[in-house]
Amino acid sequence: MDWDEHVCHCHHVSLRKLWHFARREQIRHPSRMSECLGAGTGCGWCIPTLKRIHEQAQSADESNPLADLTAEQYAQDRQGYIQEKRPRHRF
Repeated sequence: MDWDEHVCHCHHVSLRKLWHFARREQIRHPSRMSECLGAGTGCGWCIPTLKRIHEQAQSADESNPLADLTAEQYAQDRQGYIQEKRPRHRF
């Protein structure tokens, strides 16, 4: 995924915003990512991704934590999650 792609589709929060928030605020728990424009408070699909961003933001590695994903595949997987009505992801 590119830095400007949405990680949280419900609240239209980009990877760039989440990454800079996690680095700037030096958050200790991934649930604090919800303070960044409500990410993770909608359908819950992005919560595992928020955890992944948080984990890498804690390290010295500044590379794109979602470089292995395409925005299209991410959006398609989210649609499957919503259609299957799986239990909501939690922090």
